[in-house]
Amino acid sequence: MSATFYILWSVKADKFYIGHTTDDIEERIRRHNSNHKGFTGHFRDWKLVYLENYFDKNLAYKRELEVKGWKSKNRIQQLIAGSEHPA
Repeated sequence: MSATFYILWSVKADKFYIGHTTDDIEERIRRHNSNHKGFTGHFRDWKLVYLENYFDKNLAYKRELEVKGWKSKNRIQQLIAGSEHPA
């Protein structure tokens, strides 16, 4: 099953959100921007800024954990700026 690793940006929160999904990416972003009780539901201005497609959900999840492990906004910005995979 194919999957997508993605990074969203919220101006209001001044934060990145890092995740993966097997759903259609546009639908997933719509759900992030919906009025729900989760973290992303508080801001509702999330924009896709980066994505990578994988043939396997486990690989997308592994990439998510890798990038989250950086704990560095600057490093994430460098990934996005130097990417061949911008959103």
